[in-house]
Amino acid sequence: MRRLADLRAPEVASALSASSVLIQPVGAIEQHGPHLPLSTDLLIAEALAEAVVEERGDELDLWLLPPLAYTKSNEHAWAPGTIWLSAQTMLSVLDDLGRCVATLPTKRLAFLNGHGGNSALLAVANRELRVAHGLMTFLLHPSQPRDSGGAAEDDDELGMGVHAGRDETSIVLHLRPELVDMTLASRSVPESMASRSRVTFGGDVAFGWSSDDLAAGGVIGDPTLASAERGAQLWAGMRASAGEALAEVATFAFPES
Repeated sequence: MRRLADLRAPEVASALSASSVLIQPVGAIEQHGPHLPLSTDLLIAEALAEAVVEERGDELDLWLLPPLAYTKSNEHAWAPGTIWLSAQTMLSVLDDLGRCVATLPTKRLAFLNGHGGNSALLAVANRELRVAHGLMTFLLHPSQPRDSGGAAEDDDELGMGVHAGRDETSIVLHLRPELVDMTLASRSVPESMASRSRVTFGGDVAFGWSSDDLAAGGVIGDPTLASAERGAQLWAGMRASAGEALAEVATFAFPES
């Protein structure tokens, strides 16, 4: 595995080049209902980054950075076990990361983000790191939930499966089934929001929310619909999509002025 942290210091200059792509998995430690582990977002982001580096690392010159586990999760701060950074602290951490990456032979840094609550901050960090440190920065998601700009689905979750629902549960059932207790899974879809077209997940009017505003148990979706078979199908698509995205990241260039 092409892990930057496994290199010895003298090897960095010869192992990395200007075309290398550093992949920073970004997860979270937060409640995922009674049936999924706190580490759900972290394990998905890290596993996907590892899979893509293993499959296409030599071809695309990809290098894996250690994952960021504690991130911006205060929408789940009400639940025991959630460990989160403030927005200010996370932006400072990302700036420190960028400052260090800028000393390396490559300037390409791709965030692979597994937690929707990080998306806005990572988008801000993309530009800040570009301006402050001259990095070429990119933001990828394993999948894009509706509350982070993903397309709505006409399904049994009414497009509301944004946290610990069918798809997220299916992926963990595929990756780490021993961490899932499906006997505790139950449907929790905010059906009253489904009729709204503007002020809703993915609507053109955003709104602030805490997960307990929408569901007392912390689930927003229907994990009872999940299966390991669906998880395997989703995982294959995520791996292919991430590989295609990183192939473009590896060759991206700004237009010449």
